[in-house]
Amino acid sequence: MANSTDWLDPAFEAIAIDDDGRACSDIPESACQDEAGNFFAHVTALSLSKSSDALIDPKLVLSWLIPAVGAPAALVGLLVPIREAGALLPQMFTAEKLRQLPKRKWAWTAGAIVQGLAALAIAMSAVLLSGLAAGLAIVIALAVLSLARSVCSVCYKDVLGKTVDKSRRGRATGLASSLAASVAIGFAAILYFGPADRFDVVVGALFAAGVIWISAGLVFTRLSEKAGATEGGENAFQSAIDNLSYFKTEPQLRTFIVTRGLLTATAFAPPFMVALGSQGQSSPENLGLLVFSSALAALLSSFIWGSLADRSSRRVLLLASVIGAAALAGTVACSIFALIENDYVMPVFLFVLMVSYQGVRLGRSTHLVDMANTETRAAFTALSNTAIGLVLLAGGAFSLIASMAGLEVTLAILTMMCGLACWSAGQLEEVQE
Repeated sequence: MANSTDWLDPAFEAIAIDDDGRACSDIPESACQDEAGNFFAHVTALSLSKSSDALIDPKLVLSWLIPAVGAPAALVGLLVPIREAGALLPQMFTAEKLRQLPKRKWAWTAGAIVQGLAALAIAMSAVLLSGLAAGLAIVIALAVLSLARSVCSVCYKDVLGKTVDKSRRGRATGLASSLAASVAIGFAAILYFGPADRFDVVVGALFAAGVIWISAGLVFTRLSEKAGATEGGENAFQSAIDNLSYFKTEPQLRTFIVTRGLLTATAFAPPFMVALGSQGQSSPENLGLLVFSSALAALLSSFIWGSLADRSSRRVLLLASVIGAAALAGTVACSIFALIENDYVMPVFLFVLMVSYQGVRLGRSTHLVDMANTETRAAFTALSNTAIGLVLLAGGAFSLIASMAGLEVTLAILTMMCGLACWSAGQLEEVQE
């Protein structure tokens, strides 16, 4: 009897098969037979999930929405810490239990559905509530979304590793990222050119994100996943505690964590830039330009940063630090000299900052992997993620600084963090040599 996904074979071979043929090197033959269907299930589910991420982006979309519903601007500074720390820190405690599931696609499905419901809750909060109540409801729903995302993050790579051969995984995730980027650019075009009220467009996008996330979860159930190993999991937080001695014995690890911590400024800054642009009374369509700038930066710079990181992740982190500091310093200068009201000033600086952000993401992951060896990689990762999770959580303090000292002072502090990262990145060794 023919496999139900045989009709996908021509498309799979055209997209994912190179001159070496279709042989599978690190998944069982039974999984190899189902690989075409699994490949496209991954591409579909991941592109849907990433598209939802773009539609709900806390750095831009929710940062614009908070003041739009009349909530205190101070809540804007909580969005990135909740989103980033909420997706990272819980993994320290849940990975061990999730590892005990023979089939982890169901955990990813549940996480995607919960993210969808949380996105719908954010949209409903914007429609039905206003002022502080709306802001708090959005922040709480975002926290739930981030927790669900942490579950998906723990499970995804493992499921991918069991269902798609290693020679084709990059193509699956790369194709999904490209499809999601096109959705983000389309969303930006609607925001900028569309005749509808921007608030209505954003709320509609949030409802769409919820439905899309739930759809991603349902698509993921179509994966043919074989039961896998359930041993070998460990509590990453406990691993970090057990390996604290590396902080003393590995100066390069300390320098890397300091650099990575300082460069969280590139993640913290966008909401404050959006808020500063709103203060400058730029046109409502400006949100579309900001979303477009962010999507374009990811689309254009990721491949270049990846290629550079393969040669020198140290230089990537150093260059990303310089670019981030320049973008933030330029934003502060334009605000001081009252140039921020120009509709194109903030999107340009945001584009430059997001280029830096993409460099930080690719540089840090490559550097950590290449800096460690097989014996220390797990411990280094646990220590680094725990430390950065705490830094991200502490980033909520920037909200207090913004409310007390103003947005320009907050962005100036973030500029100094990138400047200090230039120095610390310069102390890193060339781990690719």
